[in-house]
Amino acid sequence: MNPLLAKLQPYPFERLRQLFADVKPPAALRPISLGIGEPRHPTPEFIKTALAQSLGGLASYPSTAGDPALREACAGWMQRRYGLRVDPASQILPVNGSREALFALAQTVLDPTRPGALVACPNPFYQIYEGAALLAGVQPYYVASDPARNFAMDWDSVPDTVWQHVQLLFVCSPGNPTGAVMPLSEWEKLFALSERHGFVIASDECYSEIYFRDEPPLGALEAAAKLGRPDFRNLVIFTSLSKRSNVPGMRSGFVAGDAAILKQFLLYRTYHGSAMSPVVQSASIAAWGDEAHVIENRALYRDKFAQVTPLLAGVLDVALPDAGFNLWARIPDVLGLSDTEFARALLAQYNVTVLPGSYLARESGGNNPGAQRIRMALVAQTAECLEAAQRIVQFVQSKLK
Repeated sequence: MNPLLAKLQPYPFERLRQLFADVKPPAALRPISLGIGEPRHPTPEFIKTALAQSLGGLASYPSTAGDPALREACAGWMQRRYGLRVDPASQILPVNGSREALFALAQTVLDPTRPGALVACPNPFYQIYEGAALLAGVQPYYVASDPARNFAMDWDSVPDTVWQHVQLLFVCSPGNPTGAVMPLSEWEKLFALSERHGFVIASDECYSEIYFRDEPPLGALEAAAKLGRPDFRNLVIFTSLSKRSNVPGMRSGFVAGDAAILKQFLLYRTYHGSAMSPVVQSASIAAWGDEAHVIENRALYRDKFAQVTPLLAGVLDVALPDAGFNLWARIPDVLGLSDTEFARALLAQYNVTVLPGSYLARESGGNNPGAQRIRMALVAQTAECLEAAQRIVQFVQSKLK
């Protein structure tokens, strides 16, 4: 077996299953899960119709590069969303969801034969970043974050002796689990570091269409264009229909950016067998071409968060994020519970599942930035999320008596 597999840590949801193995929730209360970020708003009917009407595509092998019409649809969306002209032939590739593409890009760009090679990533973070580095034979480096600034990455804390060994930097904006959006000034700093040290930036933007400000989140390619980098050198972005269009089961997204990197990425994907089904491609064209359902979906989240966040803020240290569908809350010290103890007791007493924050981070410098926090994915319908929030309030209040 590949010895690098032994370096992988259990996925957060496997750790959650183990944590709850001996917990018996009260049968009188229906189970409510805020643990997994799986979109549960209805899939738009027009997408399902497009999927059903394209079943004839099952008779054909798909091209790894994707149908030109799909790449055109993706480029059209980039133009409408960010005001960018991205070449569909050389600067866009369809992918089977952002997770597989994030993993696969690392296998494409990393060179483990270079002494001291590193992959830098946020902390807390999406665990695929770590796994992609380890299975490529490269060590991850966890960049410190600042809780006082909504866990913004402290890029200045990384010494030059580390940056000079970084081959790939994963960033996530809007962030998971924090929901923080990176401003232009941060992108300017990262582009300068990439220029100086030659590393690739992989920007995970799967939450970009669920936001609570009037202004949509800044994208990495948009930032590059604003800062005079129209060739998107050493930059690749990852986006997906899963959260934007409520189709996580389609596993559909695309990457865009540096044409030289995408040329090599396409070569890797051709051998890896990563072509998107023609049926999914047809439905994806329909989804990328429509914005009305995205606006409606965003309105549902805005209404839900407007009701749930103030309720939880009465007992937890939590605030409305910039974007995304997660609440990143701190557990009051007065409860005397760790994040894992909080999650176990909440399930045992109120049948509500939340994800311990420590499962989404790694200890660095003697500190796990996710400790004493929980992530709550508000993906269910508003009434169910409100009921979960009310139970959490009752739980915390019972501990304070």
